[in-house]
Amino acid sequence: MNLISLENICKSYGEKFILNNISLGINEGEKIGVIGINGTGKSTLLRIAASTETYDSGNIITSNNLTINYLSQNTYFDENATVLEQVFKGNSPIMKVLREYENVLKSLEKNPNDEVKQKKLLDLTAKMDSLNAWQVESDAKTILTKLNIFDFDAKIATLSGGQKKRIALAGALITPSNLLILDEPTNHIDNDTVAWLENYLNNRKGALLMITHDRYFLDRVTNRIIELDNGNLYSYSGNYSIFLEKKLEREELNKSLEDKHKNLFKRELAWIKRGAKARSTKQKARIERFEDLKNTKFDTASDRVQMSSASTRLGKKVIELENISKSFENKKILDNFSYIFSNNDRVGIIGPNGIGKSTFLNICAGIIKPDSGEVNIGETVKIGYFSQENKEMNENLRVIEYIKEVGEFLKASDGETLSASVMLERFLFTPEMQWTPISKLSGGEKRRLQLLRVLMSAPNVLMFDEPTNDLDIETLTVLEDYLEDFSGTVIAVSHDRYFLDKAFKKLLIFKGNSSIDYYTGNYTEYMDKCESENKEELKESNKKDTKSDYKEEKKKNKALKFSYKEQKEFDEIDDVIAGVEKEIEILDSKINSTGSDYEMLQKLLAEKQELQEKLDYLLERWTYLNELAEKIESAKCLD
Repeated sequence: MNLISLENICKSYGEKFILNNISLGINEGEKIGVIGINGTGKSTLLRIAASTETYDSGNIITSNNLTINYLSQNTYFDENATVLEQVFKGNSPIMKVLREYENVLKSLEKNPNDEVKQKKLLDLTAKMDSLNAWQVESDAKTILTKLNIFDFDAKIATLSGGQKKRIALAGALITPSNLLILDEPTNHIDNDTVAWLENYLNNRKGALLMITHDRYFLDRVTNRIIELDNGNLYSYSGNYSIFLEKKLEREELNKSLEDKHKNLFKRELAWIKRGAKARSTKQKARIERFEDLKNTKFDTASDRVQMSSASTRLGKKVIELENISKSFENKKILDNFSYIFSNNDRVGIIGPNGIGKSTFLNICAGIIKPDSGEVNIGETVKIGYFSQENKEMNENLRVIEYIKEVGEFLKASDGETLSASVMLERFLFTPEMQWTPISKLSGGEKRRLQLLRVLMSAPNVLMFDEPTNDLDIETLTVLEDYLEDFSGTVIAVSHDRYFLDKAFKKLLIFKGNSSIDYYTGNYTEYMDKCESENKEELKESNKKDTKSDYKEEKKKNKALKFSYKEQKEFDEIDDVIAGVEKEIEILDSKINSTGSDYEMLQKLLAEKQELQEKLDYLLERWTYLNELAEKIESAKCLD
């Protein structure tokens, strides 16, 4: 069933056409990834589909039962709201009844015999049941916890930008809709959380329309890819891998058609130059055809980011860390850590958010000083640092002025000298765009410009802090190729698994509490190793359990009768199981009525886990004891 259809949509900003007569239909169950070079209108398309932005012309048709939930890159946050209030957007009926329930509960704690409050509590309980509020609140807390947000009553004003983004994502996921629209959901979350989100979206019912630059994520979640290119929309059935194959076929076909077109144009041009006159109908038609040929354009791969590798000479000594320690607010990030970065190293830094990866990178760059230890940077080292923020950008500058601040020329590795203007064109900034104020650029275009500025300085040590945030896939692919030819050292904090696989040969794994592991190999190899080790540990554990169970079973089968202890256990086990099941039922009720007391919730969940494990054990014992009872009975019959 079709949920929404965008027909012949046009959108322009000034003289620049962003969307040119594009059409898109979204059906139930479709999971669509939107890709394209930054500035081509991906976010604009999402905003138009979500009805938060107008369009110049065209038509949008929606089904009667369409409900949309949209995660924007620029979500509004109520700084005075709590985390849960922001997730439920503050005015939700569920949020209101939850808060009212908590207030009445607190009032009854002070005065348990207040009959009016008791009646009010019963009414609110019934209302919460009708709204399914217990389950919705529980789901919200589960999602927030998976996104590494644990304090549900924290004020939004006290949180970091990354935490706010994750709260906005939680709000989008928890709100019911049959079309979920997500703009860059994988930014600001670590690798483990990305893997969880993949699984969540794969199991979620309903359609999905999203922008992401995470290629593994696109491969594992989407069943359709749409590409925006020069105002046009191209649709491909399948995931990202299938898209790459089909796109190559399309570009090769267009290249073949363009070659034929050029040959025909040359012949027609030669005929025109010989002085053709429109004396007959046929000649007039041929001249008109020539004009059509002259104006025909083909979509080819010509408009692509191009990077020229350039760097200054790098000596043997790069960056040496000796017994580095660093703490923030009693949180130890590094503890007597030592490491030597060598020439041509490719080191990826991974780990959960908020664990100190960016701080470590800033220490390596000399931006932050460690509490103790030494950072020795080689004399020939010239660092190019591509940070997460664009704070240093003077947005009043024009694009070319911003680049010329670093250098007017760049000497490429092949010896060619390239001007700032030429390099900007290679980064898809046309001569007209080069004189545009930076403030007029999209977020992605600013990131691409910032990357060019870093490379224009010809560094021999490149540092990246989450470079895949806001860079489009095309630029990332070319950056990866650039790094292959780069003759210096590369150090990067990243959660992009594809980027880590393609560009890095070593990993530093931040685990928390100043624990850092080292691994030689790429990200997938490291994860395979971890999975293999976990399987081996489980296998060894199962072997021990099996041997123990076998010996015990063999011993008992010889006797073929209950011991006094087993007979007592057999007589009582049904009642014991019923008692544990009742305890779990009571705990579930407490969990649902916990409210926003996170500590209590964690305690109750831990208790439930223990009881569940106890119940599993009891059920195993029940099975064993009943099987043994049957064997004993059979043996008696034989006797």
